[in-house]
Amino acid sequence: MRSAKGVTRLFARRATLRRSVSLLRDFGHEQTAPDIFYGALARDSVELIGDLYEGMTGDSLRDRVILDVGGGPGYFAEVFHESGARYVPVEPDASEMHAAGLSVHGSVRGSGMALPFRDDSVDICFSSNVAEHVAHPWTMAEEMLRVTKPGGMMVLSYTLWWGPFGGHETRPWHYLGGEYAARRYRRTHGHEPKNRFGVSLFDIGAGDGFRWARSTSNGSLQAAFPRYHPRWAWWIIRIPMLRELLASNLVLVFRIH
Repeated sequence: MRSAKGVTRLFARRATLRRSVSLLRDFGHEQTAPDIFYGALARDSVELIGDLYEGMTGDSLRDRVILDVGGGPGYFAEVFHESGARYVPVEPDASEMHAAGLSVHGSVRGSGMALPFRDDSVDICFSSNVAEHVAHPWTMAEEMLRVTKPGGMMVLSYTLWWGPFGGHETRPWHYLGGEYAARRYRRTHGHEPKNRFGVSLFDIGAGDGFRWARSTSNGSLQAAFPRYHPRWAWWIIRIPMLRELLASNLVLVFRIH
């Protein structure tokens, strides 16, 4: 088994300040121009998964089966297909699957709480910015471990509630409480936020993820780092209180037994 440093060594080279600034600029278009937002996230995701998988196994993504839990309308499909991988998105919401007018061959409607796949059936299972939108994220995480083959990789990347983007479009008022932030958004904009606290947005932190990682017996944690930070700032993930406020997004990387 490769060391945690070995797993992240390739992606660490890519994790520059320039990348962080570029992503931050593109993320500002989430509500107004989702093609820009999701396009940037898709490119970053295939680089992230490809680098981590090569760091862990020495292999590329070519011919690997990749299951994307919460794949939405399929923005990630093209970039993963270009990598040579067989990309399979699973999404519970039919309207979300068709929101962008995209057609992704092999997409599956199903819940992350009970993935409609056999045990040990995919090479890589990953989820990007979904765990904060489900009431029971660790049930989903266990399902992701279940469907991944022994020796395969599971990557869970999620937004931290106490970070600057924890409230999504209701930020920064989420610091005063999720319900308050949602009500304020409704008063200001005249409609409910897309991500409604307690319904489709939940309070999830880095500490929650680390506690689950220590408790599961279905995979071993290989690496953990703040996804959108430059490499020289990854140290904040080791400081319990600081990481909740500044890490923004946590990546947990598992190897399956």
